[in-house]
Amino acid sequence: MASYNVRIKPSAIKELEALPAKDRRRIATKIQALGNNPRPVGCEKLAGHDKRLLYTIEDDVPIVTVIAIGNRRDICRR
Repeated sequence: MASYNVRIKPSAIKELEALPAKDRRRIATKIQALGNNPRPVGCEKLAGHDKRLLYTIEDDVPIVTVIAIGNRRDICRR
């Protein structure tokens, strides 16, 4: 499997920066892992909160774009 470039929208960066440092590191690790495996098995909460990543995958270009980081109820409305 080819590795994917991971991009983060500026709005998602702001959402990430608003989190506590410990949570930010854990989520950043998950985001980096998307470069190697953009379709991980299962879905899990991030950082012990009800945080989720919303991202798109472009297989033809190999790019993963993180669109949002936030509460499940807020992300599902986008």
